[in-house]
Amino acid sequence: METNSKKPEMSASPDERATAEKVHVIACGAIAREILAVVRMNGLGHVELSCLPAIWHAHPEKIAPGVRTAIAEARQAGAGRIFIAYADCGTGGALDRVIAEEGVERLSGPHCYSFFAGNEQFAATWEQDITAFFLTDFLARQFEAFVIEPLGLDRHPELKDMYFSHYTKLVYLSQLEDPALQEKAKAAAAYLGVEYEYRFTGYGDLATELLSAARA
Repeated sequence: METNSKKPEMSASPDERATAEKVHVIACGAIAREILAVVRMNGLGHVELSCLPAIWHAHPEKIAPGVRTAIAEARQAGAGRIFIAYADCGTGGALDRVIAEEGVERLSGPHCYSFFAGNEQFAATWEQDITAFFLTDFLARQFEAFVIEPLGLDRHPELKDMYFSHYTKLVYLSQLEDPALQEKAKAAAAYLGVEYEYRFTGYGDLATELLSAARA
């Protein structure tokens, strides 16, 4: 299903921008572009962004300790409020333990596919999507570097069926309506040998929760 609708964004007033407390966002590098877009569109000049390596998308065991270190470094540098722009992202609750111990908040949801789609919407359609392989704009751009190469498929293409035989479709959750990215996503679906489905999400709950954190 394809739609051109996009959730409206609410810009901060000049007074809000002048008096707002600084908010330091520690984020996955895979969503840096989207965070900066939300910050720009909403005039959130008091939001500072630092990013951890996007490739940790493929190494979730690194996320929780990396976030803890980033929080300590941000506080040492004088950061005020801190917000974590990660979902659980495969940490199996390890990130939430860090969040609780450090007294900060994170994006809600299990992963970026969910918060881009909208966590409620993603949960509502999970049964029909249980055999779906998801892409975001970032992963459409970086399919080879973040899927093919980490799995060794560039060196051992015979492993493709072992990794992907249980998928029946590729669902591209699109933040921007970019025809070039749509072609890349279609090529990824063809590579995997599965059906292709396009869903425009915009920034979903990422925008809503960043705005809430920035105005708390």
